[in-house]
Amino acid sequence: MKNITFQKFHQLHNGGYTLDHVYLVLQIDNGVNVKALCKESPKLEALYQGIYRKGLITEDQKLTLTGKELISFMEESSTVEKIVKKKADPVNFESWWKAYPGTDTFSYQGKSFAGTRSLRVKKEDCKAKFNNILEEGEYTANELIEALNFEIGQKKQTSVIEKTNKLKFMQNSLTYLNQRTFEPFIELIKAGVKVVEQPTDIGGTDI
Repeated sequence: MKNITFQKFHQLHNGGYTLDHVYLVLQIDNGVNVKALCKESPKLEALYQGIYRKGLITEDQKLTLTGKELISFMEESSTVEKIVKKKADPVNFESWWKAYPGTDTFSYQGKSFAGTRSLRVKKEDCKAKFNNILEEGEYTANELIEALNFEIGQKKQTSVIEKTNKLKFMQNSLTYLNQRTFEPFIELIKAGVKVVEQPTDIGGTDI
């Protein structure tokens, strides 16, 4: 940071960042437990919370994509002239939201299953959480959507086989994101596991 140019300083200012923010992000990138150190001072704690609110780090003190881009910008060899804050693509969330079941009532393979619950809840909260997960950089929007479809398909298939509504056990959309329920399903997909439809008896009684 000792060789920072005025142009970079100006861009930091325009982006709403300070050299204090940059310093803390660099320390976190170097493996320093900044969160613990900042607890010793209210002012430092406020500064730490600032880099979290600005989306530079995650709750568990990992750099987000924005945080990594800030570090790249500050490198002496960087050719990036401006800090561009990327906006989340609204299409990604809308695709995920549409994929999430509205209720636990559904029909599958000629069978109908009655439910009692709404599963899509608090859309704006879900949108914020969804975009935060993407900003962490570990998963893509496609992976989140594929994981959701995998779980839904699995539950529907099991419902037909066991003749009981397994979608009743599906979490509501916000809980699903907060508890990161998609993670094991992403791993299953990466391992090549697929939901295979099983043949059902023709003329069976609907549930």
